[in-house]
Amino acid sequence: DGIFDISNRRRLGRSEAQLVQDMYDGVKAMIDAENALEKKGGAAPAQAAPAGAPAAAGAMVKAGPHLVDIKQLTGPVEFPAGTKSLVCKYLTPEIFNKFKGTKDKAGVPFELMVLSGCQNIDSGIGAYAGSHDSYSTYAEFFDKIIEDYHGHKKDGKHISNMDHTKLKCPPFSKEDDAMIISTRIRVGRNLAAYPLGPGITAAQRNECEATVSKVLTALDGDLKGKYYPLKGMKKEDQDKLIADHFLFKEGDRFLSSCGLNREWPDGRGIFHNDAKTFLTWVNEEDQLRIISMEKGSDIGGVFSRLSRGAAAIEKAAKFAHDDHLGYITSCPTNCGTALRASVHIKLPLLGSKANKADFEAIAAKYFVQIRGIHGEHSETDDGIFDIPT
Repeated sequence: DGIFDISNRRRLGRSEAQLVQDMYDGVKAMIDAENALEKKGGAAPAQAAPAGAPAAAGAMVKAGPHLVDIKQLTGPVEFPAGTKSLVCKYLTPEIFNKFKGTKDKAGVPFELMVLSGCQNIDSGIGAYAGSHDSYSTYAEFFDKIIEDYHGHKKDGKHISNMDHTKLKCPPFSKEDDAMIISTRIRVGRNLAAYPLGPGITAAQRNECEATVSKVLTALDGDLKGKYYPLKGMKKEDQDKLIADHFLFKEGDRFLSSCGLNREWPDGRGIFHNDAKTFLTWVNEEDQLRIISMEKGSDIGGVFSRLSRGAAAIEKAAKFAHDDHLGYITSCPTNCGTALRASVHIKLPLLGSKANKADFEAIAAKYFVQIRGIHGEHSETDDGIFDIPT
């Protein structure tokens, strides 16, 4: 029955408010197209062709799952033919030899930052910064990845703006509102006082949790709620969080390779407000994943709650940020806003194969992406989509 996930495609170079506005405008255009199709009964089919991808070659150490420790990265890395990751593309022998055996100012080895992509040759990116300083100390490497992925040049500036009052998101009509099943907006944040996940120590992670959980449990009004540490969690709390789809699990092999799963589950936890519309994950991939969500189409209201919650946390715990990369995250793809705004929307006509070209053209115009509702790479046969910005 035509349900899709629609969300933002961009992260860096545009503000949070601009990305949420992109999603609203894109969703509105899709709804208008769906309504037009319903009135006239369909449209012509079209085709789209994917582009090819580059490969890179190295020497001396072969990439693959046998690489489980940075001590094995003794020389430039040779990737199999057809490897498409950005680590494969930009970890040249010259770059590796220049930075091997070095650490950033937080003491995180360069080899740890590239181990995930060297071990997991099916990575899309394959690099994780160990601290805010990684992006400066190893700018010759990370700037190329960021420009390739975001189109953001090494002298580019990023302006952050979480001001929900800047949005122009009037309420949808009753008929259009019925098409939108749910709205969810989240941001990733890390604390300026600590290294990022791959470089943080166990003691620092516990300090981070203590600082943030204190702030979260002091929230009031519609943000008031409860914090649940993962370590020693009661079974009834675990069952409840699983039922609500709130409980996050230990990271996958990509995150494990860069050290993000160390000392699991120590220093991790989940907060949610009483209404279950504001949620914060502590020390998952990033130190904070702040989430606002609810059933229905109130995009402006969801962003307002997110903005207020994030501002309340930052009053007590300054976020890592700079003028070039915006909010700092361990994965370069999330730098800038670290924001994903999405709706689940029912578009059975526009989402049909016959109208694929029109659907994709609207998504491209507003810089949003289309997914099946079961996540990235999933298909949909019920016309329900996730449209993220």
